[in-house]
Parts: sequence; structure tokens; C-alpha cells
Amino acid sequence: MAEENENGQEKTEQPTPKRQQEAKEKGQVPRSRELNTTVIMVLGAAGLLLFGGYMYGQLSHVFDLAFTVHRDDIFDPEAPVRYFRQAVGMGLSAVGPFAVLMLLAALVTPAALGGWTFSGKALQPKFSKMNPVKGLGRMFGPKAAIELVKALAKVAVVGGVSAALVYTLQDDIRQLAREPLDTGLLHGAELFFWAFFALASALILVALVDIPYQLWDHNKKLKMTRQEVKDEMKQTEGKPEVKNKVRELQQQIAQSRMMENVPKADVVITNPTHFAVALRYDQATMSAPRVVAKGVGEIALNIRRVAGEHRIPMFEAPPLARALYHTTELNQEVSAGLYLAVAQVLAYIYQLRHARRHGGERPQRPRPQVPREFMHYARSAGWQTGNGSGDGSPSGI
Repeated sequence: MAEENENGQEKTEQPTPKRQQEAKEKGQVPRSRELNTTVIMVLGAAGLLLFGGYMYGQLSHVFDLAFTVHRDDIFDPEAPVRYFRQAVGMGLSAVGPFAVLMLLAALVTPAALGGWTFSGKALQPKFSKMNPVKGLGRMFGPKAAIELVKALAKVAVVGGVSAALVYTLQDDIRQLAREPLDTGLLHGAELFFWAFFALASALILVALVDIPYQLWDHNKKLKMTRQEVKDEMKQTEGKPEVKNKVRELQQQIAQSRMMENVPKADVVITNPTHFAVALRYDQATMSAPRVVAKGVGEIALNIRRVAGEHRIPMFEAPPLARALYHTTELNQEVSAGLYLAVAQVLAYIYQLRHARRHGGERPQRPRPQVPREFMHYARSAGWQTGNGSGDGSPSGI
């Protein structure tokens, strides 16, 4: 059965990344004390096996230094300080490598499960933990029962391994009584280190069971109800009505910026009323004409209105207007397949403008052809390719 929250709703949903991050900020991460204990004990036993002989030799020198005093040093007032400094230095060099190994084990092991966390929130006092009723619930609850089972398992494992070690090493233990002191000490230390390593390694079985349980228990605590997931999505992404309003404002801003570019256009190609595409071409800075504004419906009407106010030429060519609208994004160069059709329109606009300003023969209106690969845009517009609609001159010139 799924766990329930305070309102009685079942926690059936997996925790979201936001929920996991908030838990980590509060110091709530999976931790396994069995893993920490096991790693520290195993590395400690391994460290004793690696550095035990060196530590024994250094500490022996410390004892020799402490209990062997020369006659001249008895009358030297600075001798005790000198002896003390030498003993401290030798002692630190004896235990230094082992201490560094233990420090690394204590720091790195917690990071292996849940990572390092430094949270001030975890240090804040929680008065709810002082509730005696809840305290009794924790003492006799499911978690306490699991901890009891783990403790019994550790006792059984360590006890079983200890009995096996005593049975296996009984002859070596009896032999210690017949060995010289120096040899017996070394042999006894070796037996102790190997026995300690075996006992520590036995705890790996308990840690292998505890790690999956801690991960499962942590995930279970962070699970969410469906309502909590919905509320989080609303907080993260905003309410639908707010998002729609923001989207509308963004579209209005984008349209406003686009309309500011219409007065800079050389020509507006129309459908004649449903589509409008404003083109600009500067030989000095552009390799091909660019679409500076485009739209359908009401936006197309606004483009035509702004173009009319600034006397920008408008050229009716339904197939070309629709092809440009569907194949070219804002501030992008027109498709290569439409270069010829667009060039014909621009050349006509330039010639007509020159004729109106300086006089001369009126240029013949072109009939830009839309290539075969763009025919489906023209057909969907309800026009046949080939001729632009209307034979009159472009307006606005």
C-alpha cells in the first residue's frame, strides 16, 4: 500500500527533480551507516596490515628513546624538551600514514551514497522531534524494527566469523605462548590484524543489504501525491491563463518589432489580402534579398497599412507571396529557388521608381514564375502558378 501524506492522499508519484533538489538543500540524502562503518573498518584493517610493521618499528624507537637516558642528559636541563620533541616527531611519523587513510575513508565514504551536502537547515532545532508521542512511535515503529534486525544480523555475522577464526587460528594462538617476546609480539600483531580484517570484511554482507534499503526508503519519503505534482508544475511553469497572457504579450512585442522593419523594405509582395511578405535588398551588405516582415490575415493587413503609410511598393503575386511566407523565416534570405522570381519583382520596382522620378518609358510588369517544387504552396492558396494577379502598377510608388 502506498504511503499517505497528512491529508490522507496516497503518495504514488516518483519525486520530481525539484523535490529531490529541495530535499538535498535540507540535508535529506540517502545515508548508510553500515556502509560508512564497513568501509572505515575494512580500510583500517588493511592499513594495519600495510603499515603495521612500520608503526611497530617507529613506536619501538619511541619507547627506546623514552626509557634509555644517557648519563650526560641527566644533568642537562634542556634534555627533556629535546627528548619530548623527538618522541612526538617519531610518533606522528608512525601513525601519520594510517591517520591519513582513515581521514580519507571518513570523508569519501559518505559521498559515495548521496554525495556531499552542507546544509544549515539540517542543524536547525526541530521541536517536533521533542514530542514524546512521536518519539515512542519512532522507538517502536517499522524503522526501529528494521534497525533491530540489522543489529541482530551484525551480531550473527560477526559472531559466526569470530567463532570460525578462533577455530581456525587456535593452533597459532597456542604457539604464541612458546615464542620469544619479540617474535611473539610480531606474530600476535599479525594474527590480530588478519582477524580484524576478516571481521570487518564480514560486515560487507550487512552493508550490501542496507544500501538498497536506504535508497528505497529515501525515495519512499520523497514520493509525492498527484496533487503535489500538479501544484509544483503550476509553481514552476505558471498557471495556463498566465502563460497564455505572456505568450500573447511576446507575440505582440515580436509583431511590433517586425512592423518597425516594414518602412525599410523595398517591396511588399501580397496575395493580395491574405498574405503579405516584405522584402529588403542591399547590394552592399546582403548576398540575397531578405524577409523583414511577413504575416497572414490581420498581420498581413497591418503590414499593408504600414507599407501604405510609408509609400512602400506593394506587388500582387499570390503564388510567390505564399511560397515566400512558407519557405523563409524572418530576417532570413529567400530560398534559392525563388531568386529569379524575386529578382524580377525587384528589378521591376527599381525601374518603375526610376521612371517615375526621372521620366522615361514605363517598364513592363513581370509575371514571376514559381518553380515546380513550390507549386504546392501556390495551389493551397487557391491560385495557379504562372501569372501574378492584376496588371496594374504596384501601389505606393
